[in-house]
Amino acid sequence: MRTLALVLRAGAVVAGVGLLASYLVDAGPRSELTTAAVAAPPAATSSTTADLPVVPAPRAPSGIVTVAVTGDIVMGSTPDLPSDGGRSFFTGVQADLAGDVVIGNLEGTLSVGGVSKCGPASTNCFAFQTPPTYAKWLKRAGYTVMNLANNHAYDFGASGQRQTIAALDSAGLAYTGRPGEIAYAKVGEVRVAVVGFASYPWAASLIDIAGAARLVRKAARAADVVIVTMHAGAEGTDRQHVTRGTEFYLGENRGNVIAFSHAVVDAGADLVVGHGPHVLRGMEWRRGRLIAYSMGNFGGYNVFSLGGALSVSGILRVTLRGDGTFESGTLVPTRLAGAGVPALDPSEAAHGMVRTLSRQDFGRRGVRIAPTGELRRAR
Repeated sequence: MRTLALVLRAGAVVAGVGLLASYLVDAGPRSELTTAAVAAPPAATSSTTADLPVVPAPRAPSGIVTVAVTGDIVMGSTPDLPSDGGRSFFTGVQADLAGDVVIGNLEGTLSVGGVSKCGPASTNCFAFQTPPTYAKWLKRAGYTVMNLANNHAYDFGASGQRQTIAALDSAGLAYTGRPGEIAYAKVGEVRVAVVGFASYPWAASLIDIAGAARLVRKAARAADVVIVTMHAGAEGTDRQHVTRGTEFYLGENRGNVIAFSHAVVDAGADLVVGHGPHVLRGMEWRRGRLIAYSMGNFGGYNVFSLGGALSVSGILRVTLRGDGTFESGTLVPTRLAGAGVPALDPSEAAHGMVRTLSRQDFGRRGVRIAPTGELRRAR
């Protein structure tokens, strides 16, 4: 079964590379990436339906969009950094970080100096600071968009955030997650928007569900495909199940993940992917759209507690049509090896874990995970 999964995944990668090649110009990015807040189109001025012309329904753009998404990433925190400067951090999984849009949650800052949020006497506070030069390893690994909506994006205040954005800009990476911020990509004829949410003042709010829905509708007016990423839910090995109602962790409101996810899908999101609990969670179908409630840890060099469910992860690979509808998807099983480096998992633990959680938490709405990792609807 492992051999079959590898063959299927290799085929998906080859197909993705073929599609990728069609968008390359002078070794540039395969899609045009920008980060912006686009103004809504002007409202119609006519006040009566009799005056309105008959307008045909807009044609869905031809083509498909291949998407890969991972959970939390910390490539080390100064002074505890990989011995090779991060060069090989993603080597074991790079072949599967392939797609037109590849999204990761950047858990921490790409910065130097500044004032940490943690006081000198703190024993239960964590602030992550990776050198800005490490942005090039994210780009080389295949990422195209980084999410900055999380609890560690402001670990070194405004200075750390500015340096992080400058490092991503320098590497040619788009980003999303600040209030009102939307990242855009053009994949052939298809316009793609990526919007990040979290429960912190420096992020687009997932607590204000009505406001989140408005931002998603704004993205949907400017794009054909809308992807939402959320840093949400309580943390720990005992928090793998999705909870109805608001989740809290250490006194923090971590959002009502079901209400939020359903609301943004209803507002126009075509794919919703979460992270934050540090463990994998189940996946659900909502109006034909996929919601993956947590992708867990993906890579964290000597920064995460590891072992058991905390070391089980994956790469979510999804193909969407030009109108945002789901075409196909696969969960590539990974693990955090050694000091927390991402690696493919020959035991494929993620498949069984997500299969069980999806069934238990969502019943017939739960995503079925085939032995190959393929995502399927309930029969």
